[in-house]
Amino acid sequence: MGQRACDPRLLGHAPATRSFIASAVVIGIASALLVIAQAWLLAEVISAAFAAGRGVAHVRGALEALVCVVVARSLLAWATQVAASRSAAQAKSQLRRSLLRRAATIGRDGLASDRTGELATLASRGIDALDSYFSLYLPQLCLAVIVPCAVLAVMAYEDWISAAIIAATLPLIPLFMALVGATTSERMDQQFRLLQRLGGHFLDVVAGLPTLKVFGRAKAQIGEVGAITERYRRATMATLRVSFLSSLILELVATISVALVAVEVGLRLMGGALDLRTALFVLVLAPEAYLPLRLLGANYHASAEGVSAAERVFEVLERPEPPRGMRTDVPDPAASGLSVQGLTVARPGRAEPVLDGLSLSVAPGEVLAVTGPSGCGKSTLLGVLLGLVAPDGGSVSVGGLALSELDLDAWRARVAWVPQRPRLFSASIAENVRLGRPDASPEELLEAVANAGLLDVIARLPRGLDTALGERGAGLSAGERQRIALARAFLRDASLLLLDEPTANLDGETEEAVLDAVGRLVRGRTTVIAAHRPALVALADHVLPLGLTAAVA
Repeated sequence: MGQRACDPRLLGHAPATRSFIASAVVIGIASALLVIAQAWLLAEVISAAFAAGRGVAHVRGALEALVCVVVARSLLAWATQVAASRSAAQAKSQLRRSLLRRAATIGRDGLASDRTGELATLASRGIDALDSYFSLYLPQLCLAVIVPCAVLAVMAYEDWISAAIIAATLPLIPLFMALVGATTSERMDQQFRLLQRLGGHFLDVVAGLPTLKVFGRAKAQIGEVGAITERYRRATMATLRVSFLSSLILELVATISVALVAVEVGLRLMGGALDLRTALFVLVLAPEAYLPLRLLGANYHASAEGVSAAERVFEVLERPEPPRGMRTDVPDPAASGLSVQGLTVARPGRAEPVLDGLSLSVAPGEVLAVTGPSGCGKSTLLGVLLGLVAPDGGSVSVGGLALSELDLDAWRARVAWVPQRPRLFSASIAENVRLGRPDASPEELLEAVANAGLLDVIARLPRGLDTALGERGAGLSAGERQRIALARAFLRDASLLLLDEPTANLDGETEEAVLDAVGRLVRGRTTVIAAHRPALVALADHVLPLGLTAAVA
């Protein structure tokens, strides 16, 4: 088929799959035994009632056993669904955790070919599609291996001619599955890529809607979203057509194969070469040899989207991690300062490096403002200092130790970062501020809020710090959101402070309130600020205009 039956990478990245496969094998063996027992009991009851003329009293034991077998098969089907649901939930959680951990580890450079929206679609809708893979495909895969082998073994003992016919026709179903599966896999990959593109584009449009509205380009995106949606609809319908046609082919092959067995059994029964019990046993059991393979082919289409998403997840998980230092004895930037020598960072699609041979030094407790037009590399410099962007040349050092030698988690424990657009979550104000230091006491939290100038905001809210915010801080103004980010930095109390244009897009009054908080925040800390506005630049001890190779002493 177009996909591997069970990708070994899934076993490695989602260990819950292993226990599920083990339980599916046990359930498959039990199901095969029950199928054979049901066929034998049916043949026994019918032959005894019609051929031997026995009454209900003589076949009561067989009938009761038959009822028990039917109930047992129902319980096994229920147990399979329960195990599949639990394993799917665990496996999806493990895959998401691995995906997010790797995305954070390899950073923006490692994910340069992926848009945020596409990764969000992959981590949500894509991985959720694995439900069908666990609940339908994997259990049926075990049955498709175990049941036909068990049926052939029993039939070879009872009637070798029928067993030979089934053995000759049974491989036709996997053959047609492979032919159809190759086409289906390609179409499912195309469908999922379009879904990722649609989700990514829609998320990017929503995120940039204020800017699009300002420039009158919001309505122009309606056509673009509509075009991608139409392409996704066509890809989905094409995949469904292949799915329906493949099911028809598999049903036709299985029906013709069972008909061949029925014809030869009927002829031998009429000729006296076969007794009624054996003929009934073979006729009842023959369709059971083909049924698991037919269902496997049908369930393949239901699981193909999830498998395509898993393949995409594995691509991200297998991307190499950037070199990572091991030293945890990180010097204090507030005591040793910061030095950058010959820093070079290139970007795909740009003829010139974003940063080319940049050198600077920041003394302990000093504030450096980095200025320059958009695109000159201010945010890239902060990304390098955070360990999010790997430089193509040069070095960053603190206290005589290169940043590349330091453990990133230990380094980031000494850094506080305030981005231009801080990320706020659907939680209370207190919970959003506590992201700076989750173990902070209530007194420390209140002090950080006061230093950020948020007390007047908190006072007018009905629940104060426990007031719940909407996603992305809905309910607060831009300046209030920025001050929450500053409160995080106050609470974190890190010795190196990185600020990325914290007063951008603010009016004059709001900017003044934020500047007051920034002035208190930078006091006594080694600070690098990416700045446009003169009022923010005025807080700095030194100014570095980017676009020039400069050294600041």
